[in-house]
Amino acid sequence: MGYIFDFNDTNAYKAWCNKAGQIHDFKLQTALMMKMLSPLPDRSVLDIGCGDGRCFAPLGDHGLQVTGVDPSPYMLDLAMDQVKGRVELHRGFAEDLPFEDNTFNYSILMNSLEFMDRPAKAIEEACRVTRDKIFIGVFNRYAPLNILRRAKGLFCNHTLSHARFFGIWELKKIIHAIMGPVPVSWNTTLLFPFSRSRPVAYLEKCAVIQKSPWGTIVGMTIIPIPRFRTRPLSLRIHSRRTCGPVTGFARERTPEKHEDTFI
Repeated sequence: MGYIFDFNDTNAYKAWCNKAGQIHDFKLQTALMMKMLSPLPDRSVLDIGCGDGRCFAPLGDHGLQVTGVDPSPYMLDLAMDQVKGRVELHRGFAEDLPFEDNTFNYSILMNSLEFMDRPAKAIEEACRVTRDKIFIGVFNRYAPLNILRRAKGLFCNHTLSHARFFGIWELKKIIHAIMGPVPVSWNTTLLFPFSRSRPVAYLEKCAVIQKSPWGTIVGMTIIPIPRFRTRPLSLRIHSRRTCGPVTGFARERTPEKHEDTFI
């Protein structure tokens, strides 16, 4: 189930996200998400752990049919204020999604996997309900800024105190353990989180920079291709005789001799 934001957590998270620096960082995160997801318009997408619905706008602006799910009623209240009926919202848990198999074309987990007790189960559920592609955005365990955040969490309570940070290879290992050798790709952003100048923002969007394993945010996509292992199936068939042999028709016949008559 994981950590569920209560009323105080929700207000603290809202205040943290509304800081000028976080708004800048979130724009880079969503830009990376849309670049890696590359969704086609008029398709469906599920935002797993949608929180206050900050990802709804970029997804909806791309022409996607957005559905959000989150376990916190307080977060869903914030999300409802933003979408005003344009997004379908559900209260539920990522480890047990209330949807049928292959319901959505795409699904995303943006900074929500960090707060789940069973991240592998959440990824498995995302693969179950998604047909085309899954995007996962997480805080990079080995990024300098996140190392400072983790150290700060040891001494004082803050927004990310309950978060679990992931490394790139750790996340890939979890995915391949669930889905096998499916196509997985990754990029990072916020390699320079302490500077938000225009030249730095330009550098953050460069493909070479986004391949650095030290970015603050890791973006990873999964193409959930089903894998089946087949092997020959041997069956034992027992035959039994249902009746005895038929007699009288298998006698040996000798050819008849005919005399030829000539006139």
